[in-house]
Amino acid sequence: MDADGREDGAAVTAAGFGLKGPRGWAFRGVDIDAPAGSLVAVEGPSGSGRTCLLLALTGRMRPSEGTARVGGLRLPKQMAALRRVSALAHVPGVTDLDPALTVAEHLKERALLQRRFGGGLRGLLRPRAERVTEAKLRIDSALAAAGLDRESLPKGSRTAVRDLERIEALRLSLALALIGRPRLIGVDDTDLKLSDAERDAVWEQLRSIAAAGTTVVAVCSEAPEDTIVVSTAPARSEAEGTTQDTAEAASEKPADANDTDTDTDTHTDTDGGTTDDALAEAGRS
Repeated sequence: MDADGREDGAAVTAAGFGLKGPRGWAFRGVDIDAPAGSLVAVEGPSGSGRTCLLLALTGRMRPSEGTARVGGLRLPKQMAALRRVSALAHVPGVTDLDPALTVAEHLKERALLQRRFGGGLRGLLRPRAERVTEAKLRIDSALAAAGLDRESLPKGSRTAVRDLERIEALRLSLALALIGRPRLIGVDDTDLKLSDAERDAVWEQLRSIAAAGTTVVAVCSEAPEDTIVVSTAPARSEAEGTTQDTAEAASEKPADANDTDTDTDTHTDTDGGTTDDALAEAGRS
């Protein structure tokens, strides 16, 4: 544990890991051996199952074959427990920012959700002044880790999401995920429509997060040399149809008392049905 009592990052191992959907294999035969605090790059072209792998490794989609452990938690047996110690950032259809809300409103909302669902009963019973101080510390720490300077934004914290640059929106999404102090964070589309300089800046930030102890799994088209690279591209040759690399089958939901390690939630449709049940479940959380 660190000085704040938080557990270290989550080690990620997988062997023959695969997920099959109604149109074929999203990914298959994935092997990973990444120690805690690693920066793992999931590399492959769009549509190769990158996002599905990201969601599976964070407990949001149920794998179909192979074995995997994340922070000592077995998949798919302990998906619910894994969701409580992992977070997602910048995943289209899952962690979308509300363009009408300001940066401050997003941060306040996430801090309130963290206190309600992630702090436990003892945290809810703490004096209000302590809760406010704790929330501020979490937000400031998350913003610093994500590299987002509110003072540099056009209207500071009152800047609406619609007015953010693409890299600023990515950093905000990272900060929101880090407020929960996860052991593992999954980041999608790290290099989508960014300049070379912006890509370098994002990877440098992710290296910093990993160096601080949080394991990072990041989806990209081309991985930097100093990362643990996992490729999903070979899965395309085995696919039985066109598998779209989307996040429609899952949504990050706050952990609550109803989550159990036996995990009967359906976060992906691996038997050929629809994903509507998963979306409905996410909407109720």
